[in-house]
Amino acid sequence: MGGPIPPIQLSHKLARQGSVAPSHAETDSGKRQNNIEQQIVFGDLHVHTTFSSDAFIMSLPVMGGSGLKSPADACDFARYCSNLDFWSINDHAESITPRLWEETKQSIRECNAVSGDPENPDLVSFLGWEWSQVNTDPGKHYGHKNIMFLDTTDELVPARAIAAPRAQLAKAPLGIAAQMMLALTDFENRAFYLGIQGYYDEIENTPLCEQGINTRELPADCLELAADPRALFTKLDEWGFDSIVIPHGTSWGMNTPATTTFDKQLNRQQHDPKRQILFEVYSGHGNSEEYRDWRALKKDGNGERYCPAPSDDYLPCCWRAGEIIAERCSAEGVASKACELRAANARKNFVAAGISGHLTVPGQQVTDWLDCGNCPDCFLTPMDHRPGTSAQYALSITDFEQPQEPFNFRFGFIGSSDNHRAMAGTGYKQIQRKRTTETFGAPSKRFDNAAQGDQLGPMPYSIPLDIDGVGLINLRNMERQNSFWLSGGLVAVHSEGRSREAIWDGLKRKQVYGTSGDRILLWFDLLQVKHSTPMGSETESATNPRFRVNAVGAFKQDPGCPAHALNGLGEKRLQWLCGGECYNPSSERHAIDRIEVIRIRPQATSNEPLDQLIEDPWRTFDCSGDAMGCSIEFEDEGFVEGERESIYYARAIQQATPMINANNLRCEYSEEGECIAVNPCYGDYRTPASEDCLAPAEQRAWSSPIFIRFASTNILKEALLQ
Repeated sequence: MGGPIPPIQLSHKLARQGSVAPSHAETDSGKRQNNIEQQIVFGDLHVHTTFSSDAFIMSLPVMGGSGLKSPADACDFARYCSNLDFWSINDHAESITPRLWEETKQSIRECNAVSGDPENPDLVSFLGWEWSQVNTDPGKHYGHKNIMFLDTTDELVPARAIAAPRAQLAKAPLGIAAQMMLALTDFENRAFYLGIQGYYDEIENTPLCEQGINTRELPADCLELAADPRALFTKLDEWGFDSIVIPHGTSWGMNTPATTTFDKQLNRQQHDPKRQILFEVYSGHGNSEEYRDWRALKKDGNGERYCPAPSDDYLPCCWRAGEIIAERCSAEGVASKACELRAANARKNFVAAGISGHLTVPGQQVTDWLDCGNCPDCFLTPMDHRPGTSAQYALSITDFEQPQEPFNFRFGFIGSSDNHRAMAGTGYKQIQRKRTTETFGAPSKRFDNAAQGDQLGPMPYSIPLDIDGVGLINLRNMERQNSFWLSGGLVAVHSEGRSREAIWDGLKRKQVYGTSGDRILLWFDLLQVKHSTPMGSETESATNPRFRVNAVGAFKQDPGCPAHALNGLGEKRLQWLCGGECYNPSSERHAIDRIEVIRIRPQATSNEPLDQLIEDPWRTFDCSGDAMGCSIEFEDEGFVEGERESIYYARAIQQATPMINANNLRCEYSEEGECIAVNPCYGDYRTPASEDCLAPAEQRAWSSPIFIRFASTNILKEALLQ
């Protein structure tokens, strides 16, 4: 583990930021936003090492991986390669054995120990894990959440990570015979393959903790499970330590059943408004922000799921399954009526198989599915986007269980990477797709045959899914997912210093925003008579609110690495860890193209249609292209007349630049605008390692919302008199 970044580099960073920070309007704290104590710090609160079992699989040379990456490697990457201000380790709790938890804690302490002055460290490292809950039943699926803690000492953090029920997760992806074959095929890395079983045996042999006992009374050497968020929050309450819980990857269809929504989590049992305060709106898995009213599957009057017909802007994958079978059937010369029946059966089989529906089409290939499941007008959509678990959906719904006290989510927005290669903040340069994204696959046909075997050939009929003998990875369409991996986002905090406590305070205040990877500077404030109220705030108003948005583009990047990174890591480790490319800002910034404002009015009654409550964009403001940034002001003239709560957040949109997988499947379109063929970006040898699959996209930053309740003039007067 290397030493700290030279203090002069931190001074330069603050000076460059201060030169473009707005000089107007004081914040609630009474400090001006360009005061030297006020700064924007960038981090990544979602980082995995090969302590996570899926990261371990990705690290295998047979999968194109570069070997094991430890928490110490993650520390050095965050410090030297991406030059972050803070980061958090979040390995999957389901694979964190007692031994690995002890190693994780020690590595984070060591990373903090070399960070210099605790009041002005070069890097703050937070401790945490990921609770990775998945269920094929939409009514029991709650999704993934990161848990992070303020402190790192044994006395102030849990004795164990808390996992979700682990199902198949502890089983090795390759049998003993396959491991031996790979050891012989790739003799240079034989020790790696021969060690796979030991890794998974350690996980499998960790006993489960007894249920129904206070977490503080359990032994340290067991794996503790929490079946749902309520159980997780209860256990965190029993520990009593300061923690933050962050839902993420919520609309990512590779894990999320199609009819899942956030409604079952919006209640006082499954949601903890004190801890679950942030929402990861963007990551290397895609953008979970945007709501649409189409669905991949629907339910009939009896609650049975069925495959909906396509619409002008959406092709359900279940429907495409029927089309694939119908096309094959017709090519065999079968009568059209019989082919229609086979297509209907294919749709039913796909629906029954859930997220593994692709396996009901024998011999399926990525190219067969065209652009099904895509949100064509979303920014960097995840594969099989689920609108019912998007950020906009979450903010728009209301729980009316207690009619006098409606309950709502009040999330701040962040971005992070969800990187599984111990590489925090990988989005600093859009290069080296097979290193900086989650892309993985056999690097040659030789490895493909050794690890995977031959696939079935295409057949003119669908088959029901037989889960026996299907590996956990193959249950998900990982081959197609490779066209949707992105280099990941960042979280930015408006902080009153660089210390651990200052950054934590900014996170707790929700004075945060997310970016798609570039270090865009963003301020979003509600303007009031004597001061301004920053993003993330909750307030009330009897007058029409007025806002100000300031945004400054990120620095363009120079090639290579700065001298302090080379000095800190040495040339050999710099090449191995950073790929020879680091965050290396030039003196020139990208221009901001426009600022978009989104207004959401949460449900006032349970039957209000959400597509009428989510206005995206509500306002759009074009920017001049000035390198010093863009500043706009606006007012909601209809707030008082509407007499209801409104939520506002801003998107700062940078001018388009090339981004990895921005065009995901790279469709070929007909004259009517339909996707008729795709050119996927494969994770294996079929797409060369030198191909980054770049396409133009507009990097952006999402502010945390400002929540404003309507209050009549009389109510405000009464409050002032009390």
